[in-house]
Amino acid sequence: MSEATETERSALPLVAEGLTKRFRQGTSTVEALKGASLAVGPGEFLAVMGASGSGKSTLLHLMAGLAPPDEGSVTIRGTDLSALSDRALTLFRRRNIGLVFQAFNLIPALTAEENITLPVVADGRDDSEVADRLESLLARLGIAGRRRHRPDALSGGEQQRVAIARALIADPAVVLADEPTGSLDSATGQEICRLLQELCNEQRRTIVVVTHEPTVAAWAGRVAVVKDGRILSEFATSGFRDSHALAAHYQDIVSVSAAAEGVAS
Repeated sequence: MSEATETERSALPLVAEGLTKRFRQGTSTVEALKGASLAVGPGEFLAVMGASGSGKSTLLHLMAGLAPPDEGSVTIRGTDLSALSDRALTLFRRRNIGLVFQAFNLIPALTAEENITLPVVADGRDDSEVADRLESLLARLGIAGRRRHRPDALSGGEQQRVAIARALIADPAVVLADEPTGSLDSATGQEICRLLQELCNEQRRTIVVVTHEPTVAAWAGRVAVVKDGRILSEFATSGFRDSHALAAHYQDIVSVSAAAEGVAS
């Protein structure tokens, strides 16, 4: 790789190279990821798509620094996560990586506003800076009227909007979302997908969504297909008229891979 290319890659919000992750299951070892590599540019919306057990959530956890790879590296804004101590990694993740989960992961005793600001309050950010950013996010996400409500008084869609605001409050380099519509009905899930796409377009947010749903992946600009711990292919969504066409292409990729494996065996 040329020096110029190295420089260009170091400026990207997210670069994952050769990620391998192994887990012990009884007396055997399972490779959940096998040399997975991805590069995500500024303002890009990427969907990592695969079936349950394909390794896509493991990939996200490694990219978020929630678990270390056995091989390979993750670089966020030029910082290699493996070079950081546990404390430094915690601080770096809080400031540079926004996380959104299927189960929302809101603290029941805190209001929506308190849940949103928790990362920056824990980081000791300036109150005026936090206040300005909070007001902007509450308004943009349509939850200003729910700021004093606790999670149990919010709908699923409102809870996920609070979780997205919490992910954005520190102005991170990248937002990583693990099945963000999995706990929502289809209509609300599509609203959340539209919101993520708008945030990507309006604010040039770099967003990576892990999903098994073609209707979610269709909102992204690019899809990476994961199967058995490997990234099989990447393709732009612009060439597909709807999520059904995208789903058919995804199935073709997986089927070709399965056929190739059958021939090899």
